[in-house]
Amino acid sequence: MIVHWFGMIRLLLIFLALANPLAAETLEGPIRVIDADTIDIGAAASIRLLGIDAAEMGQTCKRTSGEVIDCGVVATEGAVKRFAGRRATCEVAGRDRYDRVLATCWVDGVDLGAELVRSGLARTYRDNVTYAAEEKEAVLAGRGLWAYEMDDPSVWRAAMRDRRSATSGPAPDGCAIKGNISNNGRIYHLPGSRSYAATRISAAKGERWFCSETEARAAGWRPVAR
Repeated sequence: MIVHWFGMIRLLLIFLALANPLAAETLEGPIRVIDADTIDIGAAASIRLLGIDAAEMGQTCKRTSGEVIDCGVVATEGAVKRFAGRRATCEVAGRDRYDRVLATCWVDGVDLGAELVRSGLARTYRDNVTYAAEEKEAVLAGRGLWAYEMDDPSVWRAAMRDRRSATSGPAPDGCAIKGNISNNGRIYHLPGSRSYAATRISAAKGERWFCSETEARAAGWRPVAR
């Protein structure tokens, strides 16, 4: 009988632990915007906002009038204007295949993902329907980047990967970040940084070009010390 009761108590404790909402990890801190779907709040890794996808730096969009813009820059600047420096609370849902933290984040009760999609600065991620209503609202209003012709970010990234794999020469358009491998490890160099001009990319050594800092970090490269 005693063994039976101990077993029942153990099962009850396990159930309570699983049902405890505090079991979910929560991160807090001031926002540094990396791009319109990725932020840094001083955590161990960058945070990828769950359920959204945004244009990459160097990805271009155009109006029917022919005007062409860098939609990645526009999206990132919009995210910076809205959220940079503000304190975020993020509920972690897990990690992606690049070991980035996946989370939903809020600032003063405002869901960052919902706001970015609603404003036309980001899109829903693949088949995720979390922000489908916000995206429909932005599309109908022609808000943000919906006022331009733009490839889905995932389609654009795939095209850039194909172009990079086909060449180890000059940087593909819009992908000017140099991923270098040295005794110091895997380091990426941004245009204008101190060692950028002297850094050569050798595909044979596993070095490569990146289209954004987010992509470089996700692949395991870190920024050069400035």
